[in-house]
Amino acid sequence: MRACLLLLASTLAAQTIVVSPAGPVKTLVGARDAARAQRRAGRTGNLTIRIGDGVYFLAETLVLTPEDSNTTWEAAPGARPLISGGRVISGWKKGQGARWTADATGPEFRQLFISGRRAQRARTPNFGFYRIDGPSPQDKPLELRYRGGDIKKEWEGGDVEVIAMFAWADIRMPIVKVDEAARVATLTLDPRPSNKETDARYYIENAPDALDMAGEWYLDRKTHTVTYWPVAGENMASEQAIAPALVELVRLEGKPEAGELVRHVTFRGLQFAHADWSMDAKGYADTQAAVPAPAAIAAAGAVECKLERCTVAHSGGYAISFGRGSKRNQVVACELFDLGGGGVKLGEAGQSPDDNLQNYENTIADNHIHDLGLVYAPAVGVWALQSGRNQIVHNHIHDLFYTAISVGWTWGYAANQSKGNIIEYNHLHDIGKEMLSDMGGIYTLGEQPGTRIRNNLIHDIASFTYGGWGIYPDEGSSEMLIENNIVYHCKSAGFHQHYGRENVVRNNVWAFNRENQLMRTRVEPHVSFIFERNIVYFDQGRLLGSNWTGDKFKMRGNLYFDTRGTGIRFAGKSFDEWKAGGQDTDSVIADPLFVNAGNFDFRLRPDSPALKMGFQQIDMSTVGPRAPAGQ
Repeated sequence: MRACLLLLASTLAAQTIVVSPAGPVKTLVGARDAARAQRRAGRTGNLTIRIGDGVYFLAETLVLTPEDSNTTWEAAPGARPLISGGRVISGWKKGQGARWTADATGPEFRQLFISGRRAQRARTPNFGFYRIDGPSPQDKPLELRYRGGDIKKEWEGGDVEVIAMFAWADIRMPIVKVDEAARVATLTLDPRPSNKETDARYYIENAPDALDMAGEWYLDRKTHTVTYWPVAGENMASEQAIAPALVELVRLEGKPEAGELVRHVTFRGLQFAHADWSMDAKGYADTQAAVPAPAAIAAAGAVECKLERCTVAHSGGYAISFGRGSKRNQVVACELFDLGGGGVKLGEAGQSPDDNLQNYENTIADNHIHDLGLVYAPAVGVWALQSGRNQIVHNHIHDLFYTAISVGWTWGYAANQSKGNIIEYNHLHDIGKEMLSDMGGIYTLGEQPGTRIRNNLIHDIASFTYGGWGIYPDEGSSEMLIENNIVYHCKSAGFHQHYGRENVVRNNVWAFNRENQLMRTRVEPHVSFIFERNIVYFDQGRLLGSNWTGDKFKMRGNLYFDTRGTGIRFAGKSFDEWKAGGQDTDSVIADPLFVNAGNFDFRLRPDSPALKMGFQQIDMSTVGPRAPAGQ
């Protein structure tokens, strides 16, 4: 019996691999290889790799293949190990004026972090933007007409980059040629047809002479010298400077087209940081949602994998991407922040009839996702492309420049694979921040039967020009249920449907939106939506904006109230005229009697007329993460 127990103990010990800076296994690649050796020796079942406290600098991307399935990578009890794709830049010397310099020989980098703080790559202007002179450039290649001396001749043909904002997208391109007489800078690539905005904003990065204020840095690629101007209180003799050396930290590398999948890999309680962003030598012109951005943790052919109580931070692209052929994965109770791109990306732009290549049934829940788009401004908090039956629930997403949750990647009524997504109990706020336009707290595209948008708290959406909407069913968004949401403080409207078919919008509160409360754009031969049992409460702007012609929408059983006490106009009509046209025949104009609307407490008092009309109280007590993320 004693021999059997010793054999069992030996077997159990062999299935837990301990990683520590002191060894004997010191690296994650070494742990992966030790696990592979165990399996090749005949071990079966789940293996655990337990990681002790410390910083683990990756010399290469940790690539996990189907051979590495059924493995849990977890922090040791009480530990919070940091897995870094960076390298320490040391040997700083006092340079000219306030600047410090260091030898940066090694992999080139596009970000620098000083004692955990993102430093600003040399930028001009330091605050705000330059403006393109006139209409958006449509020349091929792009010719930017600038004003005054905003662009300099000495910037041409080098590493100096133009970053311009065009409505919902951006471009980043080097300068090829500068014609000072005509004030025209020729860039590297063609503009996209959608890259249009009059007097568009832009700024310059990576010009040597743009290093002119505290907090900025510049890398001279020829001399491999990095220069940094410390902020008040920093002393580069004692600060830790980390430059990313890898674009991807972890890659789950299945081959779904061959049925070779990475299964049941879990990361628990780990910190990931310092992944860089990348760019082709000619730059890019984005279409939407930061398509060019990489991901720090990327997966293809991953099934039933999980990140739990992890953090991903201080990186250049998206935090996590589950792409082609990935199914039933989870990102749960994680914190994703200080990112050049967005939080989580699901699926790809293309569709496939092959189930092996499809993406679906993932869960993104209880995460705190914030401070995004710091390189790629159009990045999204949670972005599901051609991906269906996902659950995006109980997340707190805030402080980004574009959309918090975007679902769908088919414009119009063509076939798509984004169906049956559940988007509920999310807290979404401080979106847009007047950087881009045409965005929403929740944005959808294409026909999505079975998609449910419920019990979300959405507020403070601010676009640059048009299109700061709370819930935004865009082109072709159809057959969705939008209910029990509270949406307030949006620039353009709380709800806007561009065009779509037979969406049901019921039992929501739309309040305090600025320009309009509700918007509808395209008239089509079918019913756009049914708008019923909603409360619309406002103190500025119009009730209805854009296009409310025709009768291919159904409004019924709603309560409207304008605190200004003036008569509400319904697309230019009085309430009686509006009802005579067949809309809102059983709706009322009355104070809904919120508990404290001025403090955004939209619970209804017992004597509320809305309750008498059948409105159901909306419970927001469990909105957002159900436990602290990343712990």
